[in-house]
This record gives sequence, C-alpha cells and structure tokens, in this order.
Amino acid sequence: MSVKLGVPSKGRLMEKTFEWFGDRGVTLSRTGSDREYAGAVAGVDNIELVLLSAGEIPRELAAGRIHLGVTGTDLVREKLGQWDQQVEELAELGFGHADLIIAVPGFWADVDTLDDLDAAAAAFRLKHGFRLRIATKYHRLVREFLRDNGVADYQLVDSQGATEGTVKNETAEAVADITSTGDTLRANHLKILSDGLILKSQATLFRSRNAPLDDVDRAALKALCAKLRVD
Repeated sequence: MSVKLGVPSKGRLMEKTFEWFGDRGVTLSRTGSDREYAGAVAGVDNIELVLLSAGEIPRELAAGRIHLGVTGTDLVREKLGQWDQQVEELAELGFGHADLIIAVPGFWADVDTLDDLDAAAAAFRLKHGFRLRIATKYHRLVREFLRDNGVADYQLVDSQGATEGTVKNETAEAVADITSTGDTLRANHLKILSDGLILKSQATLFRSRNAPLDDVDRAALKALCAKLRVD
C-alpha cells in the first residue's frame, strides 16, 4: 500500500499546491499529458499522488479512498455532514481565499442585514404568493446559516452556472456564492449584506479519519507531515 495524496487536477489550485509542497522539499508532478490524471511524488517514500477535481476530494477523503487531500474549506463543509468527524484539518495553505456570502440587489435600499432580509422575505411571499428565491451551489452551508440567524420564508434554488446572473435573469431574488474580490457581484449590481459572511474559505490540507493505514503507511504519513511541518 501507499499513502494517497489527492490534489486538484488543474488550474491555479494545482499550481499553487505543487508550489506549496515544493517549498517544503516535496516535489509533486503530473506524469503524462494534461489529459491524464496521474502524478508522482519525490522527497518522501510511499506517497502516491492522485489528481482529482477539488469537488471530488472531500468525498474521497470521507470514503477513505485517499489519506490526504488539498481542497477548499467551503467544499469540505458543504459536501460532508459532520465534516470534522470525517476529516481533520492539518494546515491552511494560504491561497485559494474566497468568502461565501449572501448578496441582494443593490437597489434594495432597505435591506442591509439578515434581519432586513427576513422581513423582505416575508413581505415578498405576501405579495407574490411564493417564497423569495436564493440561488446557490452551497445548500447545506446556506441553510444552516440562515436557520441560525432566524431567516425564514425563503427557498434555495440550485445554481451550477453563473450564480450572480440569476437575479438579472429573474430566476432568483438573491444569491449565496463564493467571492474573492466582489467584482462580479458589483458588475451584476449586487451588494453583500453587512452581516452576510457565511464562511471564509481557503485551500487546506485535510487528513481522512476513515482511510486505512498499515505500519508502512503510518511511517510514510509521519515522514511526510514532518517534512511539511504539520502535525
């Protein structure tokens, strides 16, 4: 066996992950063409690199098919119920920063807080006969956040595309989405609620609590963590 390390398979997240490990003496590399999801690890023995989409990594960790994985905090907490019983955070990597927020149309002058949103949702239902729609990819996190903050009379609508455009397209009245600069929100005439920050996310190294380990694996994991200077 070997310790399986899952990292994002493409783009800036992959490049920054390779750089982070490289700075600590562990070289990650893709083998074959860009279409092949195979990789290699140099600097520590018995570590196998598995290239996956960032969205797949939480499920693979929870299933115990990989021992370690780099992905966003937002993806782990959205995709895994009771996430901290299934994975352990080993290190925040300092890149891939993004905030999960709730935003409403900029012309909603009287809506600045979650309490305002709750009042607006109640008024919307009275006027239109259906609940105010919030477009999002993050159903678990948004539902828990709104419940904890007493917001009712809304419905979540699934958005797997350009979430910020749903208000303009009249398929939602508000959005809950990831943003790093806010530029896209502003371009779509949306404003973030003053208390609408759900989660601050970044790329993080997680360890599976469910992946089986033999003595060789434990030694390899210990050696890797020592080299990366993580517990």
